[in-house]
Amino acid sequence: MRTGPLAIFKDDLLKGHTAVVTGGGSGICRGIARAFALLGADVCITSRKQAVLDEAAAAISAETGRAILAVAADVRDPDAVIKVVTAARERFGAVDTLVNGAAGNFLAPAAALSPNGFKTVVDIDLVGSFHAAKAAFEPLRLSGNGLLINVTATLHYHGTPLQLHASAAKAGVDAMTRNLAVEWGQFGIRVNSIAPGPIGDTEGMRRLAPGNAAELAKKGIPLGRFGTIDEIAAAAVYLRSPAAAYITGTVLVVDGGQCVSLPMFGV
Repeated sequence: MRTGPLAIFKDDLLKGHTAVVTGGGSGICRGIARAFALLGADVCITSRKQAVLDEAAAAISAETGRAILAVAADVRDPDAVIKVVTAARERFGAVDTLVNGAAGNFLAPAAALSPNGFKTVVDIDLVGSFHAAKAAFEPLRLSGNGLLINVTATLHYHGTPLQLHASAAKAGVDAMTRNLAVEWGQFGIRVNSIAPGPIGDTEGMRRLAPGNAAELAKKGIPLGRFGTIDEIAAAAVYLRSPAAAYITGTVLVVDGGQCVSLPMFGV
Protein backbone atom coordinates (compact mmCIF):
# COMPACT_ATOMS: atom_id res chain seq x y z
CA MET A 1 0.00 0.00 0.00
CA ARG A 2 1.36 3.41 -0.98
CA THR A 3 1.71 6.00 1.75
CA GLY A 4 3.08 9.52 2.01
CA PRO A 5 3.45 11.80 -1.05
CA LEU A 6 2.81 8.98 -3.52
CA ALA A 7 -0.53 8.00 -1.97
CA ILE A 8 -2.47 10.70 -3.85
CA PHE A 9 -1.78 9.25 -7.30
CA LYS A 10 -3.98 6.71 -9.09
CA ASP A 11 -2.55 3.19 -9.19
CA ASP A 12 -2.38 3.10 -12.98
CA LEU A 13 -1.49 6.76 -13.57
CA LEU A 14 1.67 5.91 -15.52
CA LYS A 15 0.43 2.77 -17.24
CA GLY A 16 1.64 2.76 -20.84
CA HIS A 17 4.69 4.89 -20.12
CA THR A 18 8.29 3.68 -20.31
CA ALA A 19 11.06 5.45 -18.43
CA VAL A 20 14.83 5.18 -18.53
CA VAL A 21 16.34 6.36 -15.26
CA THR A 22 20.07 7.05 -15.09
CA GLY A 23 21.53 6.73 -11.62
CA GLY A 24 18.55 4.51 -10.88
CA GLY A 25 20.44 2.00 -8.77
CA SER A 26 20.45 4.10 -5.63
CA GLY A 27 19.24 7.18 -3.81
CA ILE A 28 16.81 9.67 -5.28
CA CYS A 29 16.73 8.10 -8.73
CA ARG A 30 16.05 4.65 -7.35
CA GLY A 31 13.12 6.27 -5.58
CA ILE A 32 11.89 7.79 -8.83
CA ALA A 33 12.21 4.43 -10.61
CA ARG A 34 10.26 2.77 -7.79
CA ALA A 35 7.51 5.41 -7.93
CA PHE A 36 7.12 5.06 -11.68
CA ALA A 37 6.89 1.27 -11.38
CA LEU A 38 4.38 1.52 -8.52
CA LEU A 39 2.15 3.60 -10.75
CA GLY A 40 2.29 1.23 -13.71
CA ALA A 41 5.20 2.37 -15.86
CA ASP A 42 7.80 0.13 -17.45
CA VAL A 43 11.21 1.11 -16.11
CA CYS A 44 14.82 0.66 -17.15
CA ILE A 45 17.47 1.67 -14.65
CA THR A 46 21.14 2.26 -15.35
CA SER A 47 24.31 3.11 -13.44
CA ARG A 48 27.89 1.90 -13.53
CA LYS A 49 27.65 -1.19 -11.30
CA GLN A 50 25.54 -4.12 -12.46
CA ALA A 51 25.41 -5.67 -8.97
CA VAL A 52 23.90 -2.49 -7.53
CA LEU A 53 21.38 -2.35 -10.36
CA ASP A 54 20.42 -6.00 -9.95
CA GLU A 55 19.70 -5.51 -6.26
CA ALA A 56 17.63 -2.41 -6.91
CA ALA A 57 15.73 -4.05 -9.77
CA ALA A 58 14.93 -7.11 -7.66
CA ALA A 59 13.70 -4.99 -4.75
CA ILE A 60 11.52 -2.76 -6.92
CA SER A 61 10.14 -5.73 -8.82
CA ALA A 62 9.31 -7.58 -5.59
CA GLU A 63 7.40 -4.56 -4.30
CA THR A 64 5.62 -3.55 -7.47
CA GLY A 65 5.22 -6.82 -9.35
CA ARG A 66 6.76 -5.27 -12.44
CA ALA A 67 9.86 -6.48 -14.22
CA ILE A 68 12.61 -3.85 -14.06
CA LEU A 69 15.26 -3.80 -16.78
CA ALA A 70 18.74 -3.17 -15.37
CA VAL A 71 21.54 -2.28 -17.80
CA ALA A 72 24.94 -1.11 -16.56
CA ALA A 73 26.51 1.90 -18.29
CA ASP A 74 28.76 4.86 -17.59
CA VAL A 75 26.97 7.99 -18.80
CA ARG A 76 30.34 9.46 -19.75
CA ASP A 77 30.40 6.94 -22.61
CA PRO A 78 27.85 8.00 -25.26
CA ASP A 79 27.85 4.57 -26.92
CA ALA A 80 27.07 2.88 -23.61
CA VAL A 81 24.08 5.16 -23.06
CA ILE A 82 22.80 4.47 -26.57
CA LYS A 83 22.89 0.76 -25.76
CA VAL A 84 20.78 1.35 -22.64
CA VAL A 85 18.11 3.26 -24.56
CA THR A 86 18.17 0.63 -27.31
CA ALA A 87 17.75 -2.17 -24.77
CA ALA A 88 14.77 -0.38 -23.20
CA ARG A 89 13.11 0.11 -26.60
CA GLU A 90 13.65 -3.52 -27.52
CA ARG A 91 12.27 -4.72 -24.20
CA PHE A 92 9.30 -2.39 -23.83
CA GLY A 93 8.65 -1.22 -27.37
CA ALA A 94 9.19 2.49 -26.75
CA VAL A 95 10.72 5.09 -24.43
CA ASP A 96 8.78 8.25 -23.64
CA THR A 97 10.52 9.40 -20.46
CA LEU A 98 14.16 9.96 -19.56
CA VAL A 99 15.20 10.83 -16.02
CA ASN A 100 18.77 12.15 -15.98
CA GLY A 101 19.98 11.50 -12.45
CA ALA A 102 23.47 10.00 -12.67
CA ALA A 103 25.80 12.23 -10.67
CA GLY A 104 29.09 12.39 -8.83
CA ASN A 105 30.14 14.66 -6.01
CA PHE A 106 32.51 15.13 -3.08
CA LEU A 107 33.57 17.91 -0.75
CA ALA A 108 36.58 19.94 -1.87
CA PRO A 109 37.76 23.53 -1.35
CA ALA A 110 38.17 25.26 -4.70
CA ALA A 111 41.84 26.02 -4.10
CA ALA A 112 42.56 22.33 -3.56
CA LEU A 113 40.24 20.95 -6.24
CA SER A 114 42.22 19.08 -8.87
CA PRO A 115 41.56 19.60 -12.57
CA ASN A 116 40.67 15.92 -12.83
CA GLY A 117 38.24 16.15 -9.91
CA PHE A 118 36.49 19.13 -11.45
CA LYS A 119 36.36 17.49 -14.87
CA THR A 120 35.07 14.18 -13.52
CA VAL A 121 32.02 15.75 -11.88
CA VAL A 122 31.27 17.90 -14.92
CA ASP A 123 31.67 14.87 -17.19
CA ILE A 124 29.23 12.78 -15.16
CA ASP A 125 26.64 15.40 -14.24
CA LEU A 126 26.59 17.67 -17.28
CA VAL A 127 28.21 15.85 -20.20
CA GLY A 128 26.61 12.58 -19.14
CA SER A 129 23.20 14.23 -19.05
CA PHE A 130 23.78 15.50 -22.59
CA HIS A 131 24.79 12.02 -23.76
CA ALA A 132 21.62 10.49 -22.32
CA ALA A 133 19.39 13.25 -23.69
CA LYS A 134 20.83 12.87 -27.16
CA ALA A 135 20.54 9.07 -27.02
CA ALA A 136 16.88 9.34 -26.03
CA PHE A 137 15.89 12.10 -28.46
CA GLU A 138 14.59 9.89 -31.25
CA PRO A 139 12.38 7.63 -29.10
CA LEU A 140 11.12 10.65 -27.16
CA ARG A 141 10.23 12.33 -30.45
CA LEU A 142 8.53 9.23 -31.81
CA SER A 143 6.45 8.84 -28.65
CA GLY A 144 4.63 12.10 -29.34
CA ASN A 145 4.60 12.71 -25.59
CA GLY A 146 8.26 12.80 -24.64
CA LEU A 147 9.49 14.00 -21.27
CA LEU A 148 13.04 14.66 -20.12
CA ILE A 149 13.57 15.29 -16.41
CA ASN A 150 17.00 16.48 -15.32
CA VAL A 151 17.71 16.00 -11.62
CA THR A 152 19.87 18.98 -10.66
CA ALA A 153 20.46 20.69 -7.28
CA THR A 154 20.09 24.04 -5.54
CA LEU A 155 23.83 24.48 -4.90
CA HIS A 156 24.28 27.12 -7.61
CA TYR A 157 21.39 29.32 -6.51
CA HIS A 158 23.70 30.73 -3.86
CA GLY A 159 27.38 30.32 -3.01
CA THR A 160 27.96 26.84 -1.53
CA PRO A 161 31.34 26.16 0.09
CA LEU A 162 33.28 23.11 -1.12
CA GLN A 163 30.92 22.57 -4.05
CA LEU A 164 32.32 24.56 -6.97
CA HIS A 165 32.53 21.51 -9.25
CA ALA A 166 29.00 20.24 -8.61
CA SER A 167 27.55 23.76 -8.69
CA ALA A 168 29.10 24.46 -12.08
CA ALA A 169 27.88 21.14 -13.46
CA LYS A 170 24.32 21.53 -12.19
CA ALA A 171 24.12 25.14 -13.42
CA GLY A 172 25.00 23.77 -16.83
CA VAL A 173 22.30 21.12 -16.57
CA ASP A 174 19.67 23.77 -15.75
CA ALA A 175 20.83 25.75 -18.79
CA MET A 176 20.54 22.60 -20.89
CA THR A 177 16.98 22.14 -19.61
CA ARG A 178 15.96 25.58 -20.83
CA ASN A 179 17.69 25.26 -24.19
CA LEU A 180 16.33 21.79 -24.94
CA ALA A 181 12.83 22.88 -23.94
CA VAL A 182 13.02 25.57 -26.62
CA GLU A 183 14.57 23.34 -29.30
CA TRP A 184 12.61 20.15 -28.66
CA GLY A 185 9.17 21.56 -27.94
CA GLN A 186 8.38 21.36 -31.64
CA PHE A 187 8.80 17.59 -31.39
CA GLY A 188 6.35 17.25 -28.52
CA ILE A 189 9.13 16.80 -25.97
CA ARG A 190 8.90 18.59 -22.64
CA VAL A 191 12.12 19.22 -20.71
CA ASN A 192 12.20 20.17 -17.02
CA SER A 193 14.55 20.07 -14.05
CA ILE A 194 13.88 18.94 -10.51
CA ALA A 195 16.23 20.63 -8.05
CA PRO A 196 16.19 18.81 -4.72
CA GLY A 197 17.46 20.48 -1.59
CA PRO A 198 18.98 18.41 1.23
CA ILE A 199 17.28 15.00 1.12
CA GLY A 200 17.56 12.75 4.14
CA ASP A 201 18.62 9.10 4.11
CA THR A 202 20.74 9.40 0.98
CA GLU A 203 24.38 8.66 0.39
CA GLY A 204 24.82 12.21 -0.83
CA MET A 205 23.79 13.68 2.51
CA ARG A 206 25.97 11.24 4.41
CA ARG A 207 28.98 12.26 2.34
CA LEU A 208 28.30 15.96 1.97
CA ALA A 209 27.02 16.71 5.47
CA PRO A 210 29.17 14.66 7.86
CA GLY A 211 29.12 15.05 11.63
CA ASN A 212 26.98 17.91 12.87
CA ALA A 213 26.80 19.54 9.44
CA ALA A 214 23.39 17.99 8.86
CA GLU A 215 21.92 19.67 11.93
CA LEU A 216 23.47 22.99 10.91
CA ALA A 217 21.98 22.62 7.45
CA LYS A 218 18.48 22.19 8.87
CA LYS A 219 18.72 25.64 10.43
CA GLY A 220 18.76 27.14 6.95
CA ILE A 221 15.57 25.35 5.87
CA PRO A 222 12.35 27.28 6.58
CA LEU A 223 10.36 24.04 6.91
CA GLY A 224 12.90 22.85 9.47
CA ARG A 225 13.56 19.39 8.06
CA PHE A 226 15.20 17.52 5.23
CA GLY A 227 13.13 16.33 2.31
CA THR A 228 12.41 12.69 1.56
CA ILE A 229 13.14 10.59 -1.48
CA ASP A 230 9.41 10.05 -1.97
CA GLU A 231 8.85 13.81 -2.11
CA ILE A 232 11.27 14.10 -5.01
CA ALA A 233 9.75 11.02 -6.64
CA ALA A 234 6.30 12.60 -6.33
CA ALA A 235 7.58 15.69 -8.13
CA ALA A 236 8.80 13.49 -10.98
CA VAL A 237 5.45 11.68 -11.15
CA TYR A 238 3.69 15.03 -11.29
CA LEU A 239 5.84 16.17 -14.21
CA ARG A 240 4.98 12.94 -16.06
CA SER A 241 1.28 13.28 -15.30
CA PRO A 242 -1.32 14.95 -17.55
CA ALA A 243 -1.53 17.78 -14.99
CA ALA A 244 1.90 18.99 -16.16
CA ALA A 245 1.25 18.70 -19.90
CA TYR A 246 1.90 22.43 -20.47
CA ILE A 247 4.99 22.70 -18.27
CA THR A 248 8.36 22.81 -19.98
CA GLY A 249 11.64 24.69 -19.51
CA THR A 250 10.97 24.90 -15.77
CA VAL A 251 13.18 24.15 -12.78
CA LEU A 252 10.98 22.70 -10.04
CA VAL A 253 12.75 23.43 -6.76
CA VAL A 254 11.88 20.97 -3.98
CA ASP A 255 13.92 22.13 -0.99
CA GLY A 256 11.64 23.32 1.81
CA GLY A 257 12.57 26.91 1.00
CA GLN A 258 16.28 26.42 1.70
CA CYS A 259 17.63 28.16 -1.40
CA VAL A 260 15.70 31.37 -0.69
CA SER A 261 16.67 31.43 2.96
CA LEU A 262 20.03 31.14 4.70
CA PRO A 263 23.09 29.86 2.87
CA MET A 264 23.82 26.21 3.55
CA PHE A 265 25.47 25.57 6.93
CA GLY A 266 24.92 29.22 7.83
CA VAL A 267 28.17 30.47 6.29
